[in-house]
Amino acid sequence: MYPIVHADKLAANIYRMVVRAPRVARHCEPGQFVIVKIDEEGERIPLTICDYDREEGTITIVFQPIGASTQRMKELGEGDSFEDFVGPLGKPSDLIGMDPEELKKKKIIFIAGGVGTAPVYPQVKWLHEHGITADAIIGAKNRDLVILEKEFREVCNLYITTDDGSYGRSGMVTKCLEDLIEKEGHEYNHCVAIGPMIMMKFVCLQTAKYNLPTVVSMNPIMVDGTGMCGACRLSVDGEIRFACVDGPEFDGHKVDFDQAMKRMTMYKTEEGRALLRLQEGETHHGGCGNCGGDK
Repeated sequence: MYPIVHADKLAANIYRMVVRAPRVARHCEPGQFVIVKIDEEGERIPLTICDYDREEGTITIVFQPIGASTQRMKELGEGDSFEDFVGPLGKPSDLIGMDPEELKKKKIIFIAGGVGTAPVYPQVKWLHEHGITADAIIGAKNRDLVILEKEFREVCNLYITTDDGSYGRSGMVTKCLEDLIEKEGHEYNHCVAIGPMIMMKFVCLQTAKYNLPTVVSMNPIMVDGTGMCGACRLSVDGEIRFACVDGPEFDGHKVDFDQAMKRMTMYKTEEGRALLRLQEGETHHGGCGNCGGDK
């Protein structure tokens, strides 16, 4: 069992939990995710790691209740436990593998939307710990949905924008990025965008105009987290990839977002899943890359 040592509500319908999972905390890196399960009846829920403490052996997760299992999750509190807490899964952020001295030469902008703010945080925190200060844009529909502001301000240069103008700047994250570059003279040579798929699509359309390399963290439906179920199949630069084992980060300018969004909608119904299996044939399933299941 994996006990919850802290639980709170960050914003309207957005929750945070700190879970004791020593092995995951010992090995995880920014950009990776976990799959949690409340009990035998619960669904497997993939969640990107928001923070970790190796000494305390804890992992911080942030989630927004949507389905039955996440609705049950929000009722859990300190002293309750998860039956399963599997991870770390996926590949770490590419930034983690770079030489810190080379990273200091980069001008990095992070763009976070909604709950996607949570997985951006460990990356900007990691950079800060290595003497690198990045810029970050947090976008939300309104002031009440802005999360982790205090934590971000401690580790990066933060810009907040809300769709209704109720806090920070007014408008979408793309407008904020445009203003920073075209009106305020900021220069960037690396962008990381994490949030709703439609947001990442439009960020990539904009950064392409600036020839700004952009990494996105793909969050399609996942089931097993090892590439075997076929749920998170993507087309990246015309090739088949699986977000859970090949990602979750990809070159945003090479991702077929329209296909990914259509496929995610289809996968939510039994009829849609059956049609995808028929259409995709042998390529419907992937593999962990180690067991030969993808051959």
